Amino acid sequence: MDTTSTIGLTDATVYPDEQVLRSVLGKSYDAYCRLLKLYDDYEMEYTWRYYRDGRAWLCKVQKKKRTIVWMSAWKGYVKATIYFPEKYIDEIYRLDISEEMIHRIKNTKNTGKSKPCIFEIRNTAILKDIGKVIEFKIAAK
Repeated sequence: MDTTSTIGLTDATVYPDEQVLRSVLGKSYDAYCRLLKLYDDYEMEYTWRYYRDGRAWLCKVQKKKRTIVWMSAWKGYVKATIYFPEKYIDEIYRLDISEEMIHRIKNTKNTGKSKPCIFEIRNTAILKDIGKVIEFKIAAK
């Protein structure tokens, strides 16, 4: 993962509309749109909001009132993160997702007692993996 990038939406006065997101995401904007379509397919709602504690705009993706995904826009890509309690970690590793993604998840430090599954959406190739993880998150209670 690219840790040298900077988050792209830090101005609280500039709502991340289509024009702003196109500017920040560049070539990955189309993949972002396909990701939103995936959220629609799972009947999830997404809302951009400015969070003062993180000093950036984040998008919360929910199914009913349950948060499934957190998204942030970075220069050239979207970062989508799905958090799982520790009890689900072994099941995540058994999902039908790429070995590279499993390796990334394993090497990501826990946030408290949760394991973040971080997807960098630069093109549509990763959407298959994130779709499987979303399905698992929705099914996990």
